[in-house]
Amino acid sequence: MTIDKSWTTIRRRGSSNEFWNGLQHFLQMAKPFVNDRGFIKCPCRRCLNNASHQLEDQERHIFRNGFMFGYNQWIHHGEPATGNAGTTVAGPSGGIHERDEIFDVLDDIISEGADDDAVGGPSSNDQYDDLFAALRSELYPGVSSFSSLNFLVKLMHLKVLNKWTNKSFDELLKLLKLAFPKIDLAKSHYEVKKLMTKIGLGYSSIHVCKNDCALFWKENSLKDTYPVCLESRWKFQSGKRSGKNVPHKVLRYFPVGPRLKRLFATSKTAKLMRWHSTGKSKDNDVMRHPVDGKSWQEFDKRHPQFAGDVRNVRLGLAADGFNPFGNMSLSYSMWPVVLTTYNLPPWICMKAEYLMLSLLIPGPQSPGKDMDVFLRPLIDELK
Repeated sequence: MTIDKSWTTIRRRGSSNEFWNGLQHFLQMAKPFVNDRGFIKCPCRRCLNNASHQLEDQERHIFRNGFMFGYNQWIHHGEPATGNAGTTVAGPSGGIHERDEIFDVLDDIISEGADDDAVGGPSSNDQYDDLFAALRSELYPGVSSFSSLNFLVKLMHLKVLNKWTNKSFDELLKLLKLAFPKIDLAKSHYEVKKLMTKIGLGYSSIHVCKNDCALFWKENSLKDTYPVCLESRWKFQSGKRSGKNVPHKVLRYFPVGPRLKRLFATSKTAKLMRWHSTGKSKDNDVMRHPVDGKSWQEFDKRHPQFAGDVRNVRLGLAADGFNPFGNMSLSYSMWPVVLTTYNLPPWICMKAEYLMLSLLIPGPQSPGKDMDVFLRPLIDELK
């Protein structure tokens, strides 16, 4: 029977069942031909059969870098030297996690970091090992509808929607382990949170001065008091610091750089990121997007170097306060700062999936004139 090799040319690997199933079939085929240490030549586009790795690492390499061009007869991986290098009409079907949407997420993340590994090839112990392990593992023996990673993502989503505490989440994980001893899950909310950070769902916690006059960040990160207002960084009880250092306020910052890179990681969204230059209205009397406004045109005149490259990102910023506790009797206001990408066309740029939460400013009052203090991490990153 001729081997199906059409999957090796698929470019959008993360969203393709055919690529994933073909890769699993290839690894199974190569398994009997590993050496006594479990190594075999790696046919990814970086290693080019010049380096040997274990099959688990090869799966990550090929998924990340793609299958090498020109390797049409898999003589190093079990195909007889006289075999036909053509393709068949049917390939391997099934697989552990058919059309798991986490493939798309992981493919985006790996696309971002591909350039970082251009020299020296990918490491066998890089930051994606845990993600691939959770993606490969079945949630429970015989359950193919969920990978362990997919289940944890959905469980965290439920936690946020229903306002579960971290303790209740830990108790739920313990109960699932007790009821289903063979289930493959993290042991605590802390472990899940570390895993979520690797797929771009993390944030940085930055301590804030009690009077909102500065952040304990960068040059102030090691200080216990701010030298201007002399207020302590920590809460006190009866004149004594509590056993655990608890800051007065914590600013949550969600980096925007990786998310902007993802917009350029695929051909579809990369093309849309140039819409403000190629698709704007030619009728001067019609305004359907900020690009048609006088402010945009005036900005281009003042900054011709920036305007000269249509790939430069134009962001709109919005902030508003809300009560996070759902109890209007409490006068507490938290302020999210949301970014929208005005490079995109008007029917996309305001959709929820293209809005980016960048900051979560703590209460209990509005930041008011101190808003610039909280915006510093965002401004520094965009510079």
